[in-house]
Amino acid sequence: MADSTAVAPQANGAEPTLAQRTTADLIKAAVSGWLGTALEFMDFQLYSLAAALVFKDIFFGHGSQAIAIMSAMAVYGVGYVARPIGAWYFGRLGDRIGRTKVLFITIAIMGCATTLIGALPTYDQVGLLAPALLVLLRLAQGFGAGAEIAGSSVLLAEYAPKKHRGIVSAFTALGTNSGTLFAGLIWAILLGWLGNDAVVNWGWRIPFLGSVIVMGVAVFIRIHLKETPVYETSVEETIAGYDKPLDKDSEKARKEAEKKAAAEIAKTPRSLKAFIIACVLRFGQCGNSGMVQTYLITFLTANLLVSKSVASNVVVYSSLVGFLTVPFIGWCGDRIGRERMYKIVTIVGLIIIVPCFLLMVNNLGTDTTLEQTANGMIPHFSNPTLLFFIGYIVMHNITVLSFFSLENITMAECFGSAHRYEQLALAKEIPNLITGGFGPLIAAALVTVFNSWIALAVLMAFYTVCTLIAAIIMPEVTGRDLTAREDAM
Repeated sequence: MADSTAVAPQANGAEPTLAQRTTADLIKAAVSGWLGTALEFMDFQLYSLAAALVFKDIFFGHGSQAIAIMSAMAVYGVGYVARPIGAWYFGRLGDRIGRTKVLFITIAIMGCATTLIGALPTYDQVGLLAPALLVLLRLAQGFGAGAEIAGSSVLLAEYAPKKHRGIVSAFTALGTNSGTLFAGLIWAILLGWLGNDAVVNWGWRIPFLGSVIVMGVAVFIRIHLKETPVYETSVEETIAGYDKPLDKDSEKARKEAEKKAAAEIAKTPRSLKAFIIACVLRFGQCGNSGMVQTYLITFLTANLLVSKSVASNVVVYSSLVGFLTVPFIGWCGDRIGRERMYKIVTIVGLIIIVPCFLLMVNNLGTDTTLEQTANGMIPHFSNPTLLFFIGYIVMHNITVLSFFSLENITMAECFGSAHRYEQLALAKEIPNLITGGFGPLIAAALVTVFNSWIALAVLMAFYTVCTLIAAIIMPEVTGRDLTAREDAM
């Protein structure tokens, strides 16, 4: 099926005819969204695992263990400071010049910053310059990532058939799962192959330097990716509304008309209610992600004294299960509606938080192995029981991956086509800064004071309740006309 020119809205109020895309175009868009999100989450999961397993010793290892962990988590949070700035800048740009052009830029910035982390000197080599350079690259990572996942969400939502938006958009969530899996698998292989000492000394550089391969593939695909049908249709409708017909043979006239169309579309008002609800929906996923995928790994190794290999393996196992969870939740959202599915998932999430923590802390086993820390060689639990793994896997899949599967398409349907990219990016990254960026730092401080997992459970319950409240207040948006310029509420 070849491309066709979009037409104006029909007089009877029916939805406009979208610019046509082939099945191959949809597949290419899905792979592009999956790869970009995979790279973003691989970048951040590589850092979060490195912070828990290595960076606290090689960049911040001169002092107490608690201070080293808090320093590593603080630098993790720095990346989130730049994300809202990137969301605002690239989001506005994406609404003006198109989704695909901006996604090409964001993936390049993100990928280059991640690769360069692998070439950084350590504290023992250059002193304070080492963490300073790490902060700089984390800022660059965050600036590019601020609009990457939102752009991928918008891309797939605007490409997908109406009745299958949830499951198609799940490719973005699968990207997060893939990135987490890749990062966890890489660390597991490195620790098993090289051993703890070699990984701390030099092996930690391999995954960061190797991420350039994923970036290269994603950039290649995005160079050849067509604009979304929804964005193209919106611009074409506005151009068609001009009194003076456009000279289709004049490229200069065409570009000028597109600029005028974008400026006219930008006049559409934004809805504060839609933005606030989208932000609160986001709290559960990004807050729980910061707890489960970032700080909990540090808590397991530093406080519960679980071995590094077990901590990285449990992330791999949970991510593999997520390849079933994510599309299933997306499919359920298509069948029974996003609002109802959100309520189900958040209520189940609240119920399982404490039981899952109890499964982990009470099933560490008795086998131990000596591992190097900033305080010397210390025994770590090396063979927890099956219940330990079940606790982490269930909590990760329900309170993080299920939320994310619903979030991408739901937030895209909350906003109109005029400001969808910008509003979605900001609604993702402002809560992300508060919860995902500094949530792990807050958790580290609370655990230092109370030395208990209960602080983590309370934070996760708070984040989940926020999302439940938003789900109760929001209207049903499933199947909404995405070419409508106005927000859904």
